[in-house]
Amino acid sequence: MSNETFTGRLAQAIERNRVPGLHGVVAVHRGQVVLEHYGEGEDHMLNTPLGHVRFTPSTLHDLRSVTKSVVGLLYGIALADDRVPAPQEPLLRSFPEYADLAEDPRRAALTVEHALTMTLGLEWNEDVPYTSPANSEIAMEMAPDRYRYILERPVVEEPGSRWSYCGGASALLGRLIEKGAGSKLEDYARARLLEPLGITSSEWSTGADGAALAASGLRLTPRGLLEIGRLVLDGGRDVVPASWLEVALRPHVRIHDGFHYGYQWYMGDNWSGGFGNGGQRVYVSPPLDLVAAVTAGQYDVPDQTASVVIDEVILPGVRH
Repeated sequence: MSNETFTGRLAQAIERNRVPGLHGVVAVHRGQVVLEHYGEGEDHMLNTPLGHVRFTPSTLHDLRSVTKSVVGLLYGIALADDRVPAPQEPLLRSFPEYADLAEDPRRAALTVEHALTMTLGLEWNEDVPYTSPANSEIAMEMAPDRYRYILERPVVEEPGSRWSYCGGASALLGRLIEKGAGSKLEDYARARLLEPLGITSSEWSTGADGAALAASGLRLTPRGLLEIGRLVLDGGRDVVPASWLEVALRPHVRIHDGFHYGYQWYMGDNWSGGFGNGGQRVYVSPPLDLVAAVTAGQYDVPDQTASVVIDEVILPGVRH
């Protein structure tokens, strides 16, 4: 199908207000760019307004929770570098500064894999707006010590038994990478993942303590995000070990029918992806030889934009 058909379908979706707040999209099918579009609109960097932005290929954009999926890749790189513990290792063993928490046998049973799969079994709620301290991620950032805050949450169910969305899990993974690498998360990411992919433009928002926000802070261009997806489609190349991707992109825990979670990545029957607040998305489908990256500004509202772009604009074109 021609690029004009993809562009025309997107134009119809925009005209019908099916993709509100769409800031950017780029899709590659069988190695060729089939769709690339940049819009304009109000944008934010986390909770800081950026005003009205005209987006271009070089405009950085919050990835929000797609950051988690990038951290999942970084963990695999760090593991191959022998910098971090294996998934089966006890989590608290790497946090000796919280020895008191390890005295609880339920917490002592937590493993790195429980963090990778968001099955920690800890009390955590991100169902309220990310502007409210009732949101656990915001409360984590307001705490004097974010890592203690996460690890001391009440244990409410058996670890490993159920997926429960938890930005704190990603924060712990980021800290493990920093501890092992002996460098800031953003520096390790730049040297071991972004620059090897040719991604030279990036930012990483930090918390009050100066630490990169592993759950939500990465900013890339849509093309930069696309390169992350292409890396996954290509089996990791020589950047992320293929053996890690084979495990990370395997369904480890069911979210609901046809929707599962691996190591910081979501997956369906024939795709893997990263999702972020506001309509941020990276979508990878090996059977279709397809990668797509979407950025949008629908922050803190029920989002349809990314799903419409993928399901109604891109996929019908590549399936013909």
